[in-house]
Amino acid sequence: MSVERLRQDAHTLFQAGLVAVDPMEAIKRHVSLEGSLLRVGDRQYDLDGFDRVFVVGAGKAGASMSQAIEELLPGRISAGIVVVKHDHLLPTRTIELVEAGHPLPDEDGTVGARRITDLVTAATGNDLVICLLSGGGSALLPAPAPGISLAQKQEITELLLASGATINQINAVRKHISTIKGGQLARSASPATLITLILSDVIGDPLDAIASGPTVADSNSFGDCWQIIETFGLKEKIPEPILSRLRQGMEGRLPETPKPGDSLFKKTQNLVIAGNGLALQAAAEKARQLQYNTMILSTFIEGETREVAKVHTAILKEILKSGSPLPRPACVLSGGETTVTIQGDGLGGRNQEFVLAAAIEIEDMDNVVCFSAGTDGTDGPTDAAGAIADGATVSRARAISLDPQGALRNNDSYHFFDPLGDLLRTGPTNTNVIDLRIMLAGA
Repeated sequence: MSVERLRQDAHTLFQAGLVAVDPMEAIKRHVSLEGSLLRVGDRQYDLDGFDRVFVVGAGKAGASMSQAIEELLPGRISAGIVVVKHDHLLPTRTIELVEAGHPLPDEDGTVGARRITDLVTAATGNDLVICLLSGGGSALLPAPAPGISLAQKQEITELLLASGATINQINAVRKHISTIKGGQLARSASPATLITLILSDVIGDPLDAIASGPTVADSNSFGDCWQIIETFGLKEKIPEPILSRLRQGMEGRLPETPKPGDSLFKKTQNLVIAGNGLALQAAAEKARQLQYNTMILSTFIEGETREVAKVHTAILKEILKSGSPLPRPACVLSGGETTVTIQGDGLGGRNQEFVLAAAIEIEDMDNVVCFSAGTDGTDGPTDAAGAIADGATVSRARAISLDPQGALRNNDSYHFFDPLGDLLRTGPTNTNVIDLRIMLAGA
């Protein structure tokens, strides 16, 4: 089995994962309309019993989710506003798509969040609100709390991203400096009936973490946020208005976000329609069709990217040496989301850095390939979704004067892989279920 075949297969497995989490198909699997009866998961709603149907939402998959809902409910939608990342537009009829910044929020997102809040606040107890959420929703719905500017919210987001904080930790803080996150959109929509369809980009699919949980009860507190700030040594760095708000909230001088058991959630339904596990299962099925002995390592992978890469390549080395835990040809898949603690001034993302660290570990190994990519088509602040490497990658790099160790130290994986032609550029995929890692060992 040639390295070229392994490389091709890695791309094929990734595409199989993407197809499985296509938002259009995911909505069709979970939502149907028969006459006036709308079935959503195990619940049903008679649309003739509602005066109006509004659609709101945010996320990188927002455009394709909007198209799916419009196709499902022709002529039923009264109005809609969904915020998507810049350049992630698709044609829609009734639902207005608003472009905004990601991963750093911008003024366009603030305007979009304000308009969504105004729309759902106008809903009555006889209206239905359908909310479409997907990865990126947190950044795309910036609604700073009173006294906090967008620039200050951008600043704390940058600080948390650079510190190595997990997405759950970042979202916990975002919820408590916002007027829309952490169940507060549901508060604005009450007493309308609220259905939220969710494409999960968070490990384990916790509802209160996906897009910072604007329509679900919030399990985090001001105290949790204060602990996060202290853990990463940010107390002296974050803007004073944010620090003051967190302190006041921790001391009970500000109202908390809506918590489990709040009556405003009695008329809400939150349904995850696709997530990382579904993508991994589809990739695994395709791998088996291609005659690989296959295992899904975990959908809960997190931690420092380069350390996670060492663990994955250690498994690959064991397969080559002993045939354990799988005989060759072998495919090891994993999902989740790692973090990068930025130490240099290079360019890259967690997937590219994973592959760079893996490439160093598999140097000169035969018939092995390491692949990692973000299912949204974007890895960090780059135009690449991820990268691919094999046992000859490091020697090819050195032949054109690229230093793999130096690139890793400088967090410069993008400029390492670009000259090698080993970046994966998909463009926007219009879905987002975090990352897919593929490790292959040929026969």
